[in-house]
Amino acid sequence: MSSSQKLSVQALQWSGRSLKVLDQRQLPQTIAYDEYHDAAGVAEAIISMRVRGAPAIGIAAAYGVVLSAIAHFPATDWQTAVEQDIDQLAASRPTAVNLFWALDKMRGLLAQNPAEPIAALTQLAVQIHAEDLAANHAMGERGADVIGKANGVLTHCNAGALATGGYGTALGVIRSLHKRGHVQHVYADETRPWLQGARLTVWELAQDGIPATLIADSAAAWLMKSGKIDWIIVGADRIAANGDAANKIGTYSLAVLAKQHGVKVMVAAPSSTFDFSLENGDSIEIEERNPKELLADCYLNAGSLVSAWNPVFDVTPADLISAIVTERGVVIDPGKHGVRSLAAC
Repeated sequence: MSSSQKLSVQALQWSGRSLKVLDQRQLPQTIAYDEYHDAAGVAEAIISMRVRGAPAIGIAAAYGVVLSAIAHFPATDWQTAVEQDIDQLAASRPTAVNLFWALDKMRGLLAQNPAEPIAALTQLAVQIHAEDLAANHAMGERGADVIGKANGVLTHCNAGALATGGYGTALGVIRSLHKRGHVQHVYADETRPWLQGARLTVWELAQDGIPATLIADSAAAWLMKSGKIDWIIVGADRIAANGDAANKIGTYSLAVLAKQHGVKVMVAAPSSTFDFSLENGDSIEIEERNPKELLADCYLNAGSLVSAWNPVFDVTPADLISAIVTERGVVIDPGKHGVRSLAAC
């Protein structure tokens, strides 16, 4: 890693025999790493949102497969045990396609029956991690090229180093803009109900010396009307072949508001986020989490008349997206052009 790519924030640290995961639920008050030595622990870290963000989930799962091989090889049935662990990792989160992409790569390597499976799997997991970091830097520069100069930008949820192998997708673009001196103001939605914007994004930007202004989710429309922002920049967890993009709940409403106010929308995501098996976003499975994340304790009794609906993601139609940026290239107006051209880049 070059000096320009040194990370101020690391969500994942691989030791060679264990995976340390920054517990993002405790940020920004506490910086604490949990260490895992088996695939089950990594799966739980993903389920419990100690690690989150589509690229970071995929990277963590790849390391989880390595830990499984370390635990089971060279027992007679070690391949079966590793496959079972892969299935457990795959079940941890349903929406982010990067998880399945990474596991498919690890499974494909296992199918080749390498003579030294632990070494081979480790090399591939480290490669997935390193390639994601490089992709983030490329996306950052491409996205900054598209935007040029901006009076202000707004981001939603956390699509930074904490959600990726480093640097970030949406925050990678913002970091690159800031380095060029081409953005005057950075705003971040608090992003309910987990408050990733309030707990993670503004903290992460502050670590890199980038001033940021936090707003309530419900203030976004008024911010747009004020004329203070030119672009909304977000990441994605899955992108269909027509450019429909699944991202943190609330992204769709931002895109609708942006169209009303003449604000452009950029989605920055690595190529591993594309799911060309889906023609559009209607087929993207949307994860729903426990209603307890929304409800006060007084509503949790069996006879309560108050319930909660807690989808974690929504899907923004391609015709509301101004640009999709990847490490391979950029599509302007994906609603008109789709994104299949990026598959061949």
